[in-house]
Amino acid sequence: MSNTNNEADFQHRAKSLLSKVEALRGQITQQIIGQDQLVDDLLVALLAGGHVLLEGLPGLGKTMLVKALASGLGLGYSRVQFTPDLMPSDVTGTQVIDEDGGKRRFRFQQGPIFAGLVLADEINRATPKTQSALLEAMQERSVTVAGTTHVLPQP
Repeated sequence: MSNTNNEADFQHRAKSLLSKVEALRGQITQQIIGQDQLVDDLLVALLAGGHVLLEGLPGLGKTMLVKALASGLGLGYSRVQFTPDLMPSDVTGTQVIDEDGGKRRFRFQQGPIFAGLVLADEINRATPKTQSALLEAMQERSVTVAGTTHVLPQP
C-alpha cells in the first residue's frame, strides 16, 4: 500500500513541477519571441542544476532572456562584464573594514556571484585568475575569501 502512496505522491509532484515549468516558460516567451528551443534548453539546464553558455551576436536578447528567467523565478540577478582589468574579488567579493564606535572589524562584502542568477559576459576578455575564480564558484558552488568559505545560494 505504501508503494502506491509513494507513486501517487511522485506523480502529483511531477505534475505540479510540470505546471510550474510551463507557467515559467509562458512568462519568458512573452518577452523572448522566436527562441522557443533556446528557452526550453535553458529551462532543462536550470532543472538539471547546470550552467549555460549562451553564444550569439550582440542584440539577440541574451541579457533580456536571463533577466526574464530571473524575474520569473523571483531570483536576484547580476551581470558581470568581464574586462582585462577585472579582479577576482570583483566577482567573488572581498573583505572590507567597518568602523563602529571606534572599533574596526573586517566584514565580507559579497560580490555579484552571490545573486541567484548571474550573467557573466565576455568571459574570454578577463585574466586567467579572474576566469578561474568564476569557474571555481561554478564548480564548487562556493567561494573562499581570506581563508573563509562562503556558500553560494541555490536557486
